[in-house]
Amino acid sequence: MTLTGRSALAALAGVLVILAARDGVALLVVNGLLLVAIAADVALAAGTRSLQLTRSGETKVLLGQSAPVTLTVANRRRRALRADIRDAWPPSAGAQPHHVRVRVPATGQATLTTTLTPTRRGDKRAAVVTIRSLGPLGLAARQARRPVPWTVRVLPPFGSRRHLPGKLSRLRQLDGQHQALLRGQGSEFDSLREYVVGDDVRSIDWRATARRREVVVRTWRPERDRQILIVLDTGRTSAGRVAGIPRLDTAMDAALLLTALAVRAGDRIDFLAMDRRLRARVVGAARSAVLPAITDAMAAIEPELVETDAAALASAALTTARRRSLIVLLTDLNPAAVEEGLLPRLPLLAARNQVLVAAVADPALAEMAAGRADAGRVYAAAAAEQARAGRQRTSALLQRHGALVVDAPPDRLPPVLADAYLELKAAGRL
Repeated sequence: MTLTGRSALAALAGVLVILAARDGVALLVVNGLLLVAIAADVALAAGTRSLQLTRSGETKVLLGQSAPVTLTVANRRRRALRADIRDAWPPSAGAQPHHVRVRVPATGQATLTTTLTPTRRGDKRAAVVTIRSLGPLGLAARQARRPVPWTVRVLPPFGSRRHLPGKLSRLRQLDGQHQALLRGQGSEFDSLREYVVGDDVRSIDWRATARRREVVVRTWRPERDRQILIVLDTGRTSAGRVAGIPRLDTAMDAALLLTALAVRAGDRIDFLAMDRRLRARVVGAARSAVLPAITDAMAAIEPELVETDAAALASAALTTARRRSLIVLLTDLNPAAVEEGLLPRLPLLAARNQVLVAAVADPALAEMAAGRADAGRVYAAAAAEQARAGRQRTSALLQRHGALVVDAPPDRLPPVLADAYLELKAAGRL
């Protein structure tokens, strides 16, 4: 049982009566009437034990969008239920409304819709449903708490999807499907055509030239069915925020754009997320299912405040990439972490694979480096220049050991990484 605000108001009115009468009998009468009214209200309130609660609605939603979840309350009794119902969710689920006043007819049912607008990725699990069955006077209520399990998975928003049409247009050019019929340089034979001035003489097919008695050249198309392994570093450096966004979230967005593009290009994509242990793994998924599978796997990943085990990461990558692959490592160009962790293992990774390291650059460093207004800003500019020089040195070391490096601000990293992939494909280096 629980008392309502109306009972407090009734008690306050009784106090005023007692003060006006200034009599002990008035005190007994007022308290007696109030207790009888509360007891009668509780007795006349509909029971809550026989209520049946079920849920339905969305189980997945993109971060930033809304998802409705419906709670159905079935009343099996022959007494109507008048209740205040609170459907509790974690604060990051953004559930609205917090509570609802409903009336469920005898042997009937009512539905309550809670709209979730999450502010963080991950699984949002419903807590408990609190039901207050009110009496006809509204002085007291029968209260029950019932667990009604439901989970909504909040997926990465994939904001870089807007870049996909432009990248697909360029891909069609490489594939020779564009109206301009441009040819990529790839390494898979496509067709023969007559030689024109400016063609590479190394493309001349001498046997076909002898048969046709005219000079013909081979044309090539970008390779298909190539293997791409995306490795997401979830260690401590991924927790840092750049332009208000965690590095991990920006890396996820870049990985999703690359996945969507590679699927349309006919390549196969695998995915690993690691720090000191494996956090997520998507291997061998069909092309039509790989993007949803990777998106779903990313949803529950959070940065771990530990140093990434570079040896375990390299071992997992080599175990997964059993044939020549493009290994895309989304990490940070932290000089200490790279030089002590990744760099010693890079020759092993690059021995039979093409390695591409992608990192989120902080645009605030350029702003700090330009400051010269006072002594404080000069010191800040010196620190920014030192940080930029460290990243450039780290990038040069990685390139010297056979890796390609993409270092771009958060808003530019997804399209720049996609461009790097297309350039490799056009050059036949996958």
